[in-house]
Amino acid sequence: MLRLPFLLLANLLLGLRLLLGLPFRLMAARKRPTWIRFRLAGSLPYRPRPVPRFRLGGTPVEPATVTSLEALGRALKVLAADPKVEGILLEIEGLGIPDARREALRGLLSDFQAAGKRVVSWAVMVDTDAYPVLGAADEVLLAPMGRVELVGYAAQATVLGEAFGRVGIHAHFARRGDYKTAPELFTDGRVSDIQRQTLESFLDERYAALVEALSSDRGKTPEEARALIDAGPYSAKRAQEAGLVDGLVHEADLGAHLGLEAKKDEEPPVPTYDAYLATLAFPPVKWRRLRRKPRLAVVDVAGIIIPGSGGAGRFAAADTVVKALRRAGRDKRAKAVVLAVASPGGSALASEQILEAVKRVAKQKPVIAYVDQVCASGGYMAAIGAKEIWSAPHAVVGSIGVFVGKFEYGELLEKLGIHRTTLARGENAAFFSSSRGFTPHERAALEREVEESYQSFLELVAQARGRTKEEIHQRAEGRVYSGVRAKDAGLVDRIGGFEEVCRHALDEARVPSDDFDIVRYGGPRAKLSLLKLLMGAAHPATYAFCTAAWSLQRSGSSTRIE
Repeated sequence: MLRLPFLLLANLLLGLRLLLGLPFRLMAARKRPTWIRFRLAGSLPYRPRPVPRFRLGGTPVEPATVTSLEALGRALKVLAADPKVEGILLEIEGLGIPDARREALRGLLSDFQAAGKRVVSWAVMVDTDAYPVLGAADEVLLAPMGRVELVGYAAQATVLGEAFGRVGIHAHFARRGDYKTAPELFTDGRVSDIQRQTLESFLDERYAALVEALSSDRGKTPEEARALIDAGPYSAKRAQEAGLVDGLVHEADLGAHLGLEAKKDEEPPVPTYDAYLATLAFPPVKWRRLRRKPRLAVVDVAGIIIPGSGGAGRFAAADTVVKALRRAGRDKRAKAVVLAVASPGGSALASEQILEAVKRVAKQKPVIAYVDQVCASGGYMAAIGAKEIWSAPHAVVGSIGVFVGKFEYGELLEKLGIHRTTLARGENAAFFSSSRGFTPHERAALEREVEESYQSFLELVAQARGRTKEEIHQRAEGRVYSGVRAKDAGLVDRIGGFEEVCRHALDEARVPSDDFDIVRYGGPRAKLSLLKLLMGAAHPATYAFCTAAWSLQRSGSSTRIE
């Protein structure tokens, strides 16, 4: 009952503010800009990140910086409807986003161009990942001192077995599935053919997507696009000669290049979107709605899955994720849930805990799982509890398999002059001892555990995907798929983007809407890396489902898959 008077008062104040500023905006309207500047930097999330109400200190944000893909999309729709607007200037600086978000960004620009507007892009330096965004513009500009680090993609597979052996550390693992190559990181002295073939399949897909983008954006044949990639990296002059950029322009001259006049000692005269809104007689207003927008809950499963709680930023702790799922299930305003999985796997026990929690929520409201980077092993187990699984085209999916083991430090301790004596009662009492490897009796018990876990995993996936265990087994044994290949294998239901998944989830809840709120439950997404994988090595169970360290680490001009 109290909500209605509050909403009326809030809207009254918004209207009053709008009217009071009208004379000033009418005066400014005569100088409404024809070009608007946006700055693309950093990881660029799908939706705006929560900002603390009272922030002390911190680094000031450049006014033109785009806060999210959703915010950019809203702005471009407003600009596309304004006949006076000619186009936008995109300044790209340190943009580092995964493939799925890059394609979503290119889609927004394409829609804007389809409305008859122009896109001009400018950068000082771009790498292989950022160039498809720069190149999507109608006119591509580069600073005269700039560089285009377009070199393609490289993969580096690491194995530590020989190095461990030299210092007296030995890894003992049992695995189910020849394609479950994760333990090879610790046990092998050479990269296996299977690991090599798996990496090459992902490289082939990503490289083909790069060639296609370069061909369509710059009007090249696939052969010419591949030749351009092979000739990189480029200085600004060589990039222009090769047709990768259309012109070399200093930042201070961008306004003049677009035909805008600048006053003396003025910043580049390409205003921001906020400055543009100040020149509209009636700018978009976020009126307080009498009827609330539909709400969608997003629950993150980000990082290596471990038992217990905590672990935000590095691990997806089962208790924390389960509590987040419960809160999403209890949220009466949240009509559906998107399970955002960004995990290479982890503990079998913890993964099944999350799976059961997902199933419980799915009985209350639609749950759709989505992966835009990695959803493997235990991460995939968590996802199968959802009604549907959606994936980005080049995400890492699958790795249905199991491995368990431990590290033996006995030889290293001896070298350091540390002597241990293990005394036990019970033939498997020292099963997890780090002073020695497994005895034949312990090894047999370990193999039984691995086989039982694998069969249980197959059964869970078979039930969820409507297949037989044998059919899933043919797709399992640790095999890793891209999103597209996972769909063909029946492990994924649809290929799409984050916003599309959210709309579909609301459709499933029978509250279809293009305008909805999102509330996130759970910790922030983690950046997966080899270092973080090693940090989880304290207990062998951590590795029960964990896949290899598949993090995409950007270093300079290339992308490495490790």
